[in-house]
Amino acid sequence: MSLTQRSHAEDYWGNSGQPRPQNGHTNGSLGSKLESFMDKKELPMYKDKPYNYAGSRKYTPFYRKKRVISGLILIVIGLAYWYGTFSPSAAIPKPKDTYKSSWDWLRSPATSALVDWDDRREKVKEAFMLSWDGYEQYAWGFDEYHPISKTGKQMDTKGKGMGWIIVDALDTLMIMNLTSRLSHAREWISTSLDYDQDHEVNTFETTIRMLGGLLSAHYLSTAFPDMAPLTDDDQGAPGEDLYLEKAADLASRLIGAFDSNSGVPYASVNLKTSKGKESHVDGGASSTAEASSLQLEFKYLAMLTGEKNYWERAEKVIQVIDDNGMEDGLLPIFIYATTGGFRDNNIRLGSRGDSYYEYLIKQYLQTSCEEPIYQEMWNQSLAGVRKWLITYSTPNHFTVLAERPLGLGGKLEAKMDHLVCFMPGTIALGVTGGLTVEEIKKAGLWSEKEEEEMALAIELTKTCWGMYKITPTGLAPEIAHFQLDEHPHMESDGILASEDMMQGARAAWKNDYIIKVNDRHNLQRPETVESLFYMWRITGDEKYREWGWEMFTSFVKYTAAEDGAGFTSLSNANDIPPLLKDNMESFWLAETLKYFYLLFSPNDLLPLESIVINTEAHIFPRFKLARGLKTGWQRKPRDEQGRIVQPARSERKGDRRAHQDSNPSANVHTVEAEEVGQTPLVEATPP
Repeated sequence: MSLTQRSHAEDYWGNSGQPRPQNGHTNGSLGSKLESFMDKKELPMYKDKPYNYAGSRKYTPFYRKKRVISGLILIVIGLAYWYGTFSPSAAIPKPKDTYKSSWDWLRSPATSALVDWDDRREKVKEAFMLSWDGYEQYAWGFDEYHPISKTGKQMDTKGKGMGWIIVDALDTLMIMNLTSRLSHAREWISTSLDYDQDHEVNTFETTIRMLGGLLSAHYLSTAFPDMAPLTDDDQGAPGEDLYLEKAADLASRLIGAFDSNSGVPYASVNLKTSKGKESHVDGGASSTAEASSLQLEFKYLAMLTGEKNYWERAEKVIQVIDDNGMEDGLLPIFIYATTGGFRDNNIRLGSRGDSYYEYLIKQYLQTSCEEPIYQEMWNQSLAGVRKWLITYSTPNHFTVLAERPLGLGGKLEAKMDHLVCFMPGTIALGVTGGLTVEEIKKAGLWSEKEEEEMALAIELTKTCWGMYKITPTGLAPEIAHFQLDEHPHMESDGILASEDMMQGARAAWKNDYIIKVNDRHNLQRPETVESLFYMWRITGDEKYREWGWEMFTSFVKYTAAEDGAGFTSLSNANDIPPLLKDNMESFWLAETLKYFYLLFSPNDLLPLESIVINTEAHIFPRFKLARGLKTGWQRKPRDEQGRIVQPARSERKGDRRAHQDSNPSANVHTVEAEEVGQTPLVEATPP
């Protein structure tokens, strides 16, 4: 869902695509696109077969049903319109195949009564194939893909490549049952992927994308053998454990990042030497979200391998963070690996802050609710968000998850990164644990708390949806600001509901949103569709699917590169034709299109109550604590504001001795945490 979730991904990962001049790469009209897709391109026939979900029908793409002479294709397109707005013949084109496509389905929205969600899901699948095939043709094996210039690039120019796009997309290939493409990817991983490279990588990004991608591929290939089956995956076959072996090798290199005085991981780590390195910016501090969003991956790997070290090192990070005793569970966005103390007081759930909160509730769910310490921390933080950060725009009362750059005692800033839009779906997940609202109510587990938290999730989702509706392209900017009253209305002053979003360029509600010049770019981010997916699964309200369909059609309409080379980021989502940014993010394949696909799929595909999804949309199973793995720490006593209550010195010694006797392994954590030192707390009055 999101972090830094790749906050400032362009800074970390060299999104080398630069804004194109107006007379350069702008997104052309549908007519020009249709002509461009009439180019003569050849590709081998694909062998992929649709995966049969319970309750869903098989779908046969147009290019399998019919083979037509290219000179007659436009006639076929015209006839295809008879089948309906979303006919299978209206498939998105692939760059190298022999079939051609119309874009009529973009021009003719259907009413809800005529919607075929299977067909819509297949449109997403075909958009993925278009993106993947462009990468496969022009940049195979490279970490970056630039679909306008049709070039690839390694993140480290001296390195051999990390499989950044290939590994990140593995589980999407499986979920979409793209067997032949998966076979090619697996072959590359087997023969070309080598992590023995003498260069630094970002600890967090490499963990959530590469380690997470490999672990998810292992889980899906073993738990769902009919999902994109490969004979190499069969039990006893050579290379059967390829994904797990690669994951273990990578983790053994990443674990050196945790070798700091505090146990908080360094921002970077050298893959060859396994030596951690302080951040080259931000005064050497690590991003709080990055340091605290490694736990799902290392805990699952520990469960698979029995290597307790992975579990204990990842878990200790949360203890050191929590031992800072920050008020109401809200954390500054930078933390020093050397001391475990925070840098500055900037508090936000956008870049560098977001996935800390996401991983609290997901750690609780990952171990089948057997670690209530993480639910307690989540509840405390969510209450803190509602107390300090939830405000309302003026005059239409959109719910805003704002920031406090100078700490809880400082001024509220009505700014929402698109990254923040992971939060409504995560709130809904925290309310029900992945079950539906109806199921929770029938179980008698619904109270005023659940009602208010779900209402907050609904309103925040609407605010994020408004970030798409505000632009001419229908694609969200990277950041939105909001109009506030001179004295902002907080949730504690009374919960407000937003006005309806009336259509039209001059709709009054749009005045609540402020899009600044430097924030107009769109990087294909997944957070809003991620929340739509959770909200649909949990509430059953079909409007979330409809909103997702509108978003998807906007991506297809305005971000397609010419010549069918894939889809790209936008430098400016406020212009039509939009200014294209020559870069396809790996999370376009790993997250954005995956969440669209799941949003339009039957709910029995990867049911929420049996899985947990990491912040890069990689799928892990829920499991029971076993193999000697369990929570190895306890929270310190706190006051009503969540700040640590320090006992008398004699009590501390007694408590430490008792804790050591009952749990010797935890004693090291306690001593080191006390030696870390604390940053001063900001004394403030609640709004």
